[in-house]
Amino acid sequence: MKIAFVTDELPRPGSAGHLAFNAAVVEWLRARGDEVLILLVRPRLRWPVERYAGFEVTGPGVISWRGWVVSVAPRAIAAILTRRILSALPVRLAKLLRNRGRSAQYGVVDAVLGGFVSPEQAVWCRSRLMSWQPAAILVDTIFRAAVLDGPALAECQSLILAQDVFHLRHRILTSAGYQVYPATLSRDFETAMLGKAQGIVSIQPEEAALFRAMCPSRPVYLAAMPAIPCPRPAGIQRQPNRLVFVGSDALPNLDGLRWFFAEIWPHLQNWRPTITLDLIGDCGAAFGHVPTGVNRVGRVKNLATYLHQASAAISPLRVGTGLKIKLLDYARHGLVTIATPLSLQGFAADPRAPFIAAADALSFAAAIQQYMQRQVPALTEVDAWHYTEFHYGISNTFAELTHAFTRQKSLSPTSPA
Repeated sequence: MKIAFVTDELPRPGSAGHLAFNAAVVEWLRARGDEVLILLVRPRLRWPVERYAGFEVTGPGVISWRGWVVSVAPRAIAAILTRRILSALPVRLAKLLRNRGRSAQYGVVDAVLGGFVSPEQAVWCRSRLMSWQPAAILVDTIFRAAVLDGPALAECQSLILAQDVFHLRHRILTSAGYQVYPATLSRDFETAMLGKAQGIVSIQPEEAALFRAMCPSRPVYLAAMPAIPCPRPAGIQRQPNRLVFVGSDALPNLDGLRWFFAEIWPHLQNWRPTITLDLIGDCGAAFGHVPTGVNRVGRVKNLATYLHQASAAISPLRVGTGLKIKLLDYARHGLVTIATPLSLQGFAADPRAPFIAAADALSFAAAIQQYMQRQVPALTEVDAWHYTEFHYGISNTFAELTHAFTRQKSLSPTSPA
């Protein structure tokens, strides 16, 4: 089956949760024997030339050849190089210049929920889809939904991967006092964007129920992030005073870490001065200063090395929606996570789930202390592996998505462009 995947970044794990989910989807499709076309609505690459084997990649200003993806648009190349230069600058200066540079497009904001497809990009993508003749089109979030406008693609089954309930995330962030792009995003607007597709894919059950209420005429399929257990190798020991957090520099991560540093970390330092926290990903670099005992590790090639040595993970998120995919990564590496209730929304209920909920700063600090001293009912590495294997094995997580592809039909060559 020919399936087009419409997105704005190459699907690959390691830098953000939604990209890891996208990568899992396209790899699963390829393993099924499907022919997958990655259609980038804009040339948003990490480098002007990137290695990305196994898939054909196309898009306005993008070409691919023998596993290489190349940006050929001068403005896009300049933007890519600018991002690389900013990443090498001191954190505060880089943040100041980045915000100033994107203000012309987004305004002065704290968070960008997503960038909408321009009319020119949508026209280009529709034309490419018509020429490629897919049996199905997967669209990555409502921000790319405009590609489905008009009658040209009406005969082709289309699904939106709704990785978040964006009007709720918008409301939560603005209620917390943050400036967000887009400036307004209502339930009605999100409903209209979702309605452009013939079906909706949700990554967690609570949000699936919301989408069914918003779009009662559209089938909603549940497809959670798969998590394959990654047991700790013999000879690697967990460090008893070592915590870990994995995350990008997205606003919900930074908000949660600020709260953790201010309200929780002092209690833990007073209790056990040797305790440490590893920040993996781009979250650490976003802070000009971090407390004593906090290590800014940054991006790593092998996440397992750090997760297998930690004694517990944390998820102090207070704002945001969607499934917190990082918690599945912790669990599949055998880690228990101390987490806010918001962090745990959407996960499968199980008495042996590798999560300890803590709603406020004192209970969060106490939960970490009690777990490290093993004063709570024992949750083991085996429990964590069994949880991910039972609830998030790929045969379970993508079962409904498999059903969604049983009624596809290809575009007609005579359909109007």
